[in-house]
Amino acid sequence: MEKIDNTKYADLSPAVVRGMIRQGKIDWNTSGMCAGYAQANLVVLPKALAYDFLLFTQRNPKSCPVLEVTDPGSRSLKRIARDADIARDIPKYRVYEKGVMTGEYTDVSHLWREDFVSFLIGCSFSFESALLEAGVPVRHIEEGRNVPMYKTNIDCEPAGIFSGKMVVSMRPIPFHQVVKATTVTASMPRVHGSPIHIGDPEAIGITDINKPDFGDSVTINKGEIPVFWCCGVTPQSVIMNSKPDIVITHSPGHMFITDIKNVDLKD
Repeated sequence: MEKIDNTKYADLSPAVVRGMIRQGKIDWNTSGMCAGYAQANLVVLPKALAYDFLLFTQRNPKSCPVLEVTDPGSRSLKRIARDADIARDIPKYRVYEKGVMTGEYTDVSHLWREDFVSFLIGCSFSFESALLEAGVPVRHIEEGRNVPMYKTNIDCEPAGIFSGKMVVSMRPIPFHQVVKATTVTASMPRVHGSPIHIGDPEAIGITDINKPDFGDSVTINKGEIPVFWCCGVTPQSVIMNSKPDIVITHSPGHMFITDIKNVDLKD
């Protein structure tokens, strides 16, 4: 696996990095880019399904903390980013039709419809700079990989047509820093907040920690414990289960980088 050094993008502004993404210069995961700025998951679906999905996010706020919802047909944002194009400013998109992924694209302009509503959902990448500042290691950044993500046996609260299992992201944390990691992330509920589970992966239905459903596996060293946070890839699990006609999402780990500082998302 080729190591990707995203630290070279850590000090760049979100507008600059979004421009590079739009120009096709970045098409890989965004972990560690634009340190201090919030990143977001994406769900784009027809207006006819928007109320059901909004209700789903309200019933599952740890998995789906909403940062912004667009007007129907709009590719721009009013609150979390200026001069953005939601159809071109994410490194890689996924398209699901009736629950089946039918393609990955670096640009979804050709698929855009006037009835599409976009949901931008908080991402755990946003609290990683706070963990690093607190001296807590973030292994996938160290190893130049995407964060490991897993489907669990935890049911989401259903709403309308949407139902399915929760997805979690995992970071190995040294035993003596688990409380610190929990405290740091708990202060940021709009990007998933505190962990949903600490320890035994099998207790939440993960049979092999070395085989994530999304992202990459990472090293878990002696003296470390796997810590799991709710993940904004949960909607993709729900989409595969609920099978709406068409939904566009980000590819896991390939996020929208906002103009909002992480500190502004603290509780």
